[in-house]
Parts: sequence; C-alpha cells; structure tokens
Amino acid sequence: MMLIPTHRFRDIERKPEYLQPEKCVPPPHHGPVGTMWFIRDGCGIACAIVTWLLVLYAEFVVLLVMLIPSRDYVYSVINGIVFNLLAFLALASHCRAMLTDPGAVPKGNATKEFIESLQLKPGQVVYKCPKCCSIKPDRAHHCSVCKRCIRKMDHHCPWVNNCVGENNQKYFVLFTMYIALISLHALIMVGFHFLHCFEEDWTKCSSFSPPTTVILLILLCFEGLLFLIFTSVMFGTQVHSICTDETGIERLKRKHQPRERRGSWRSVKETFGGDFSPNWLNPFSGPCDPKPLRDRDWVRQAASLSDTDNTETTEEQSEERKDKDSVEVTDE
Repeated sequence: MMLIPTHRFRDIERKPEYLQPEKCVPPPHHGPVGTMWFIRDGCGIACAIVTWLLVLYAEFVVLLVMLIPSRDYVYSVINGIVFNLLAFLALASHCRAMLTDPGAVPKGNATKEFIESLQLKPGQVVYKCPKCCSIKPDRAHHCSVCKRCIRKMDHHCPWVNNCVGENNQKYFVLFTMYIALISLHALIMVGFHFLHCFEEDWTKCSSFSPPTTVILLILLCFEGLLFLIFTSVMFGTQVHSICTDETGIERLKRKHQPRERRGSWRSVKETFGGDFSPNWLNPFSGPCDPKPLRDRDWVRQAASLSDTDNTETTEEQSEERKDKDSVEVTDE
C-alpha cells in the first residue's frame, strides 16, 4: 500500500478503518414520505419573514394607494389580477424553495458496515464528510447552516432559509423570476401613478394624504428597484449554472481537471421537470424525481480526483487532526 497525500477538505479512503466509522452513529430512520423540511436558523427565519413582509407591503401600496382609488376600473382590475397572480406565484415558489429537501445526503451513513458493503476495488475511493459523518456522492458539499451534505449544492440562501440544491433549484429560480416581475410591474405602475397625479389634484389620486402617498410610493419605488436588480442577477446566475451544468461552488473552485458535464438542454429539463411545458413556470410542479443513490454513486475513481482537492498529510497526521484531513489509499 502507498499513502498519497491529500487535501484538508474531505476524507478519501479505501478501508473503513481509516474513516473512523466507530465515530459515526447509524443513520436515523427516515420519516414518512412528504415530511416537511425546515431549517431552524434564526437569521434565515428572519430573512424569510422580511421577504414576506416586503411583498405584503408592495401589495398594500399597489392595491390601497394606486389601484382601488383609481377611477379607471379596467386599468385597476387588469393590473390588480396580474400583480396578485405574480405575487402569489412568488410566495408559493418561496415556500417550496424553503420547505423542500434540497437533496440532503443521509446523515451518519459512514459506518463500517456500509463502507464494507460497497466492496471497493483497487483505485476506487469514497469521500467522507467529518462534520456530518456521511459518505458524500459526487458533487455534494457540506452546508454549515443546514448541517448536512447537499447534492449539487449551489449556495445557501438566507432569504429562503435553505440551501439551493438538486431538488429545489427550480423553485428558487421561479422565486427570483416572479419577484423580479412584480418589482418591474410595481415600478411601472408607480411611474404611471406619478404622471397621473401630476396632471390632476393629488387629493383625488389616493385615499391617503398627499405627503403620505408620496412617501409610500417612494419607498415602494426604492424596494422595487433594489429587488429588481438583485433578483434579476440571481435569476441570471442560476440559469447560467443550469445551462452550463456547473453549480456556484464548482464555479468558484474552478477545478483543474474538468469533469464530464451533461448537455445544457438535458440539464434544464432535469431541473424544471421534463420537456418544455407550462409546468416549468408552476411552483406546484416539481422537477424530475431524483433517482435513488446506488452503491456505485458513493464510489469515485482515484484518477478523477482534482488536484485542487489535494494537499499533503500522512496517516498519523490524519489521526491527529481528527478527520479534518484526508488520506487516499491506492495499490502500488
């Protein structure tokens, strides 16, 4: 046997003993199908509540300040239906992104029995996350907030209080798109409302006093402009990640050895749920059902490991660092 130094990032082993499986408790029994996923993070919960409050504030100003006092009923009805529909879809997408399991790897499955059951062959390795004691499949990363390894993790978003991963990226994309659309719609209506009020008496433009009306509209304009820019950028980066089949974390790492990527159209279809249809825009329709992980999905080939994931360590140093480092074992 020859020990090849590897990175202080993940544990890469061929023998269960090196993974210290005695420190891993067996994975808990899975709950019933459909069990709600929710991250108990104070910052994320606060950001999610603020998101809802901002959307409700926009609803309040659009309906009570601009549309209901308007004497053009056709204009009010059409814009009211469009704005409320987009707001409903945005909040529905937010809930789905927040309450959907993003693709968490079973926790604590790095047990000696499970590793031995994989029957690793020479040149094959497995990755262990020392933080959640899980064997990591390809493209999985550990989230310090969710305290789990997430498949195809793009990033952790506090605004949805969840990771954006394999199972909920569609909902996050829809959330950013619908927020950008209602922000743009609100800005257009504010512009028309200001023009209308400049031409007529301000006291007839709203049921509120003119100073209050101006303040409410300026705040809505500031909110709409800020979120239009922010969500448009996020929407663009997410679409780019899907089309290039490269998550945000993978893009930041820029591995020296490029991995095999799927075609852009195939990646889009898997994310949004099959061939193009109106369901792509429906937050109540999920992406393609992820295939259950098979034994070979936990195993990697040593030759495919990236040099950026490797740094020098020894078996003794790995023991001393208590699973923070990694050791790759290959046959001579």
